[in-house]
Amino acid sequence: MATVQDIEFKDPAARASAANEELRDMQGEKMVLNMGPSHPATHGVLRIVLELDGEIITKAEPDIGYLHRGDEKIAENMTYTQFIPYTDRLDYLAPLANNVAYALAVEKLHGIQQDLPPRCQYIRVMCCELARISSHLLGLGAFAMDVGALTVFLHTFTEREKIYNLIEALTGARFTTTYTRIGGVSRDLPPGWTDQCRKFLHEVVVNFDESEKLLTRNRIFVDRTRDIGVISKADAIDYGLSGPNLRGSGIDYDLRKAHPYLVYDQLKFDIPTGSVGDCYDRYLVRMEEMRQSVRILHQCLDQLPDGPVSISNGKTVLPPKEKVLTKMEELIHQFILVTQGENAPPGEIYFGAENPKGELGFYINSRGGGTPHRLKIRAPSFVNLGILSHMLPGCMMSDTVSILGSLDFVMGECDR
Repeated sequence: MATVQDIEFKDPAARASAANEELRDMQGEKMVLNMGPSHPATHGVLRIVLELDGEIITKAEPDIGYLHRGDEKIAENMTYTQFIPYTDRLDYLAPLANNVAYALAVEKLHGIQQDLPPRCQYIRVMCCELARISSHLLGLGAFAMDVGALTVFLHTFTEREKIYNLIEALTGARFTTTYTRIGGVSRDLPPGWTDQCRKFLHEVVVNFDESEKLLTRNRIFVDRTRDIGVISKADAIDYGLSGPNLRGSGIDYDLRKAHPYLVYDQLKFDIPTGSVGDCYDRYLVRMEEMRQSVRILHQCLDQLPDGPVSISNGKTVLPPKEKVLTKMEELIHQFILVTQGENAPPGEIYFGAENPKGELGFYINSRGGGTPHRLKIRAPSFVNLGILSHMLPGCMMSDTVSILGSLDFVMGECDR
């Protein structure tokens, strides 16, 4: 077969063009591969358009929007209380934490966040930390299953079911809780709930130890995660990452410490951080975060005060049913709150809470009345996915599964 050197070209440009054409033929064409939106490793309806050179990713474009429901627009046509059930459907692995974050945002708009009773604040913190453990348990179990460790998923799912039993006893529902109210929570702790919670906390730490024995020094798991999907400190900041993905890169930033809310400033807990920023560091950070959540829950149970679980302002919180049935003033307040909503002052606020996936923020623009003029949700899963197009190129195709599992996103809040 004749080579480029055997063929005489009068034009040097033609010779160079022929050489480049032969080089492209030797390398082969790049392949475009659709990963998702129906793929078990994408943890939901996420589509990633991958450009591959052999097994190496040369370009990656996440394609989202398959689960879009228009939550932010729906909020503009509902009272503040009516929108609470929609927050359950954001990060549906931690609905209690979503409820609390949204309630705190609306209370900041009304200027009543400092009036919350101490018991209500402690109960909300316990809800957030139970949601954090539940979310991390499923996230780690699915992450381990993605890289071949099925047993870990069974271990973590067992403990998550115990959390759901606690949540069901507290809220009446296992999944879509709708537990918080503007100015408080819907009901107090049921009898015996604190003892059940203490029992769970003693059992779940045993599960943490077992899961770590199965993973932390497992040769296959370490090879699939160490030095894979590295996110530097600078990139983590530039792409706006938050939560364990940010702290896995060595940045000590947690809204519970940086901008304390509820009673987090009265509780002792540490913020775990990584050193390399790879998939393995993000796994270690989430494992330690669950232990710190157990530590917080023990303190809440020990310090839990007595008292009401909602503020006493009848114009903001639904009055007790027995008063509605016997007093005219409470009946009027009930009617106005249900039909028109809480009368919020004009203005705009932003509140961010440290959710399991990162910073869940609510921006509310009010022109007065019982419904928001504009509501914008800062979803941590949406922001965290933005770094995929930067970090996937250069990785092996098989590394994509490990990286997606380590980012731990939920498409429900990503698409909103």
